[in-house]
Amino acid sequence: MPISIVLIGPPGAGKTSVGKAVAKATSSSFSDTDNLIEMEIGKSIAEIFVDDGEEFFRAVEERICLEALRNGDGVLSLGGGAPLSINVQNELQESGVHVVFLDVSLAVAAPRIGFNRDRPLLLNNPRQQWQILMDKRRPVYERLATSIIEVDQSSVSSLCKRIVLKVGAQ
Repeated sequence: MPISIVLIGPPGAGKTSVGKAVAKATSSSFSDTDNLIEMEIGKSIAEIFVDDGEEFFRAVEERICLEALRNGDGVLSLGGGAPLSINVQNELQESGVHVVFLDVSLAVAAPRIGFNRDRPLLLNNPRQQWQILMDKRRPVYERLATSIIEVDQSSVSSLCKRIVLKVGAQ
């Protein structure tokens, strides 16, 4: 039977890459809520923010996250802001899934995401914006997490092994 793991963390933590590796290692399915949103709306996340606004995006994100949490199994990667939704927080806490917070520093995240235009919340001084977002989100991530994994300079393979060991031990 597939295990249920939800990955949370800021942009650049490696949620998608690590999630795919964990799913493969555990013979589970993998879903990424940002990808699910883009498939449903037919636009990139950045285009949704620009064309429809953040409020519209967050409403769609919440609905898709709740559907994925209630109906999916395997490994799920949540967009960085998804855990800020009270409904998503409640679902995570009530569902019994293993929530892994991939904790990453700005120094490690910056080269990974490049702070490009595809990150609408990071426009205008992207490093400072990332840090502001992280300062706001960290307490939520930590409160929801069953496990906290420090990303540092670890490889996807190493992070995958650490997650599988942690989940298997609990």
